[in-house]
Amino acid sequence: MLWLCIYLPSLALDGILRRRPTEGPLVLVDGPINARTIVSANETARAAGLHVGQRLSAAQALLSQFEAIPYDRESVERWHQFLAAVAYRYSSEVSLLPHAIVLEVSKSMGLFGPWPRLESMLRADFTDLGFRHRIAAAPTAHAAHVLTMVSDGQAVLSSDTLRNALQRVPIARSRLPANALAALPSMGIRTLGQVLALPRDGLRRRFGAELLASLDRLTGDLASGLELYRPPDTFDLHIELLHEVENQSALVFPVRRMVDDLAAYLAGRDGGVQRFLLRLEHREGRFTDVPVGLLASERDGALLFEFARGRLEHLTLPEPVLALRLIARDLPAFVPAGRDLFDERPANALPIEQVRERLRARLGDGAVYRLGSTQDPRPERAQHEATHDQAPIEPHPRPTWLLPRPIPLRGENPIILAGPERLETGWWDDGQVCRDYYVIETSLGQEAWAFCAPDEQTGWMIHGWFA
Repeated sequence: MLWLCIYLPSLALDGILRRRPTEGPLVLVDGPINARTIVSANETARAAGLHVGQRLSAAQALLSQFEAIPYDRESVERWHQFLAAVAYRYSSEVSLLPHAIVLEVSKSMGLFGPWPRLESMLRADFTDLGFRHRIAAAPTAHAAHVLTMVSDGQAVLSSDTLRNALQRVPIARSRLPANALAALPSMGIRTLGQVLALPRDGLRRRFGAELLASLDRLTGDLASGLELYRPPDTFDLHIELLHEVENQSALVFPVRRMVDDLAAYLAGRDGGVQRFLLRLEHREGRFTDVPVGLLASERDGALLFEFARGRLEHLTLPEPVLALRLIARDLPAFVPAGRDLFDERPANALPIEQVRERLRARLGDGAVYRLGSTQDPRPERAQHEATHDQAPIEPHPRPTWLLPRPIPLRGENPIILAGPERLETGWWDDGQVCRDYYVIETSLGQEAWAFCAPDEQTGWMIHGWFA
């Protein structure tokens, strides 16, 4: 087995900065109101002398102006779960560890490529999402977790070299039980290799079985005991805006970020989305819902954003917006559209499905239609607008333009391209028809849908034209 660990050293801070980027000093604080301490600080704040563990009062005495935001544990947990869903794209065995995500990738490398390629793909995904990270790989999940603390990018690909890699890990970064971390340095033990060399009976008597279990999980002598993560079936993302927004154009950036997160989540679970809801929250619990519906499931972030933006452009805000919420519950399977090997379309040509969705987003749901099917074969009653979820079923060719009533064909005899197709029906409602339909080409080169009565006394009657 090979476990990859993605360590997220600034998960809480990155979750804030990706929503409200700033170049000024910013810190996250936690603790009692009268004894707040800094738990995370951005680069500007650290350059000014602020650091983790510093009392907020001392930081204010050192730097007069900086932004202090309360540390939100629930928000951190949501980001942790979201990034696990992103990592789920690369493995079905994903688990959560403190400020880290581990996934078993020995089988994944057969799909995504060798370690360097897989590592670069994961780094690109997490960098695009705005989360700083460190990555390491090892034969056990806990060993990979420990190695991310001492080296970014290290890969121990075999069990034979694992112990050598663990030898040099400082005790302070070994993630052993707290009582052992406090006592071992006073005994002259500085590295994990020294701990592994100590007699196990003595370690058990002094520190109990918990320390030995931790060491065995590091080396693989004991199962990791981790619970596997499964992505939820609903995507629900909520962000608060920095200030009240009165123009929908100011919502473009946060909506783009939310839709990109939705696309990353969909890629992780290898699915698509057919409908999602963008909720604009106002004062006193009021909100405005902006539904975004698609005729087929999609998961491309740029495409989904274009649909959402098209809906927003037709919206007039009834009152200022304080927060945004994106909810996606209709998450069907996603099947990528296939293309011919020798496709002659231009590289920038869009599939008809994307053109259709763009038109619906810009012009509205009522501006784009498609044909549905009925059980009545009579042409006058066989064409109607399809409902949202109805797929057209048309076993025989039908004209794009069906005439209200058949008209006689003038001129020379046509060329028959296909047919006949006998339609004999309608006896139950006094509208009986009995016709043989053909696809013909007229003397002017037009392709038409025409019929001849069985007695052939009336000649050709055109009932529709093909595009």
